[in-house]
Amino acid sequence: MGKIHDIEKLTDCKYVNLYHLNATSVHNTPVSYYVASRAKSIDKLKIRTGKNTPDGVIIYSLYGEKKDRVVLIRQYRYSIGDYIYEFPAGLVEPGEEFHEGAVREMHEETGFNFTPLKVAPEYEKPYFTTVGMTDESCATVYGYSTGEISADAQEDTEEIQVVLADKAEVKRILKEENVAIMCAYMLMHFLQDEEPFAFLRDDK
Repeated sequence: MGKIHDIEKLTDCKYVNLYHLNATSVHNTPVSYYVASRAKSIDKLKIRTGKNTPDGVIIYSLYGEKKDRVVLIRQYRYSIGDYIYEFPAGLVEPGEEFHEGAVREMHEETGFNFTPLKVAPEYEKPYFTTVGMTDESCATVYGYSTGEISADAQEDTEEIQVVLADKAEVKRILKEENVAIMCAYMLMHFLQDEEPFAFLRDDK
């Protein structure tokens, strides 16, 4: 196992910061490594705490009487200078339980009322997003949405379009559009599974 010797904080931003790690690899080779993190200080890094608490939530939600459409957002992202399809998502606020964060974020981004499902921990625990460059982890919350689309609660810095996609539209999106990987894998299952949330049932 590699060994981290010291950590330097390089930025002081509100939502994400860059940290430099001086380390030695398992092969005794010097390593200079950079980590982007939601942590606001070195002592809050997961490297230091040893805890995997969710920075954010990703919301996989079905919509409609037949629950045959999935709630997506088409959002402009500066990192690629283009639009990308994603699940509604957002950061968990300090002291906020992540299911509550999912309800809040869904309403803010789409205007919908969101009812989370109770699922086994292995399906909703926080998993790491892009661990080669960040320690960010997100919990996945599953459920159903109702109501009307509204952009009233969206932030002025956001450029979000709400999309209610049936299987034909999901297939087109996967084939033709930019799609976030965590969303893409779930959409592949949505296409194939007769009951999209059947895998969440604990039949043991």
